[in-house]
Amino acid sequence: MEKKTLFDKIWDAHVVRSVPSGPDVFFIDKHFIHEVTSPVAFLNLEKRGIGVLYPEKTIATPDHNVPTVDQDKTIKDKLSRMQVEKLRENCKKYNIELHDLGSAHHGIVHVIGPELGVTQPGMTIVCGDSHTSTHGAFGAIAFGIGTSEVEMVLATQCIMQSKPKKMRITVDGELGKGVTSKDIILYIIAKISAAGATGYFVEYAGSAIRNLSMEARMTICNMSIEMGARGGLIAPDETTFNYLNGRQYSPKGADWDNAVTHWKTLKTDEGAVFDKEYHFDGNDIEPMITYGTNPGMGIKVIDRIPTTEGMEGSNKTSYLKSLDYMGFAPGEPIKGKKVDYVFVGSCTNGRIEDIRAVANFVKGKRKADNITAWIVPGSREVEKMAHEEGLVKILEEAGFELRQPGCSACLAMNDDKIPAGKYAVSTSNRNFEGRQGPGARTLLASPLTVAAVAVTGEITDPRDIF
Repeated sequence: MEKKTLFDKIWDAHVVRSVPSGPDVFFIDKHFIHEVTSPVAFLNLEKRGIGVLYPEKTIATPDHNVPTVDQDKTIKDKLSRMQVEKLRENCKKYNIELHDLGSAHHGIVHVIGPELGVTQPGMTIVCGDSHTSTHGAFGAIAFGIGTSEVEMVLATQCIMQSKPKKMRITVDGELGKGVTSKDIILYIIAKISAAGATGYFVEYAGSAIRNLSMEARMTICNMSIEMGARGGLIAPDETTFNYLNGRQYSPKGADWDNAVTHWKTLKTDEGAVFDKEYHFDGNDIEPMITYGTNPGMGIKVIDRIPTTEGMEGSNKTSYLKSLDYMGFAPGEPIKGKKVDYVFVGSCTNGRIEDIRAVANFVKGKRKADNITAWIVPGSREVEKMAHEEGLVKILEEAGFELRQPGCSACLAMNDDKIPAGKYAVSTSNRNFEGRQGPGARTLLASPLTVAAVAVTGEITDPRDIF
């Protein structure tokens, strides 16, 4: 029998029809929608007189543009208000499940899907958002789509898609003290570059990956696209099954037993061939931070910003342009640089484990006077748990401001913006120019590194404070 990768097994099971020398007609199990990329898709359906084929396979929540304060009040920003209202209207019209502002399960789309047990192994999952790759942590093929494709999935539950190449990234070994999954993925991207996985779907493997929690695995898969990949996935195992067991939309009773039996088959066959492979030693990974304007421009916190040695032409010009935007110089240490804001949140690191890590780190401490510290839970469920576990009290005593669920300062599409010229160390996923606000300077790091920066007011190795 042909040896197949995990990706092959899921992909091949969802191909409705193959177009000769063209894309596959690909069936989608779950479709997540939000307020930004869905209104035009619904409008086009109406223009064409087409309905939603399987409304029960679509789940909606507003997250990108929503305010993270006073969510019980009318949204002040006109565009945001219109988008949220249109999402409500469309969900009501087409009988689509909506987790609205104020509801028990409202939150970032890629946080509430796993929380509810909607995300399951072996599924195909899409959303009009690039970080749909998050759901691949469960052994699913999950990727972002454009507005026209959102329309296509609503109308047909299928999408036209060419099969990507396959890459496996193996990380073995023990992680050191203060090293998290965010450091793993920033390390990988720094090694292979922000374009190093373009055209591939990545499977993560190895002992360092298997030893991660589900929430940590989601962080890894979330940032797969930051190295150009179409998505990332991790084979399901007992960690996956334990996370899903008992959740609202997870199978129950005999259905659960049957599901787990099938899920256990979702792994790469011994001897299956990948188009490309990388191997990394977990012992070499240390707390990481970015210094430039793409996620591949990352270094260990203890290292110096790379020099231009060996760079020529446009590569050197663009590199120096990036450093100029950030206000940094080649060869200087990153450690000790003053910071203005810290942000803990987003679909990358807005889960309860992230908030626990920060709270445990800053307990009994106080943020530096020069730091504005925002904590934004990824969902109402995370917010609720943070209150119940006493984490909110710890964080507030340390000078952090807890906001309400939403994408918040990950992207400049809502009120939570970093002012021009200010530095923000962020647990989010992108550090492009203006990503967190016009002129904002973003440095990506783990929740532990962010906590250390908050306490000291400057770039700090969290291991120095443990």
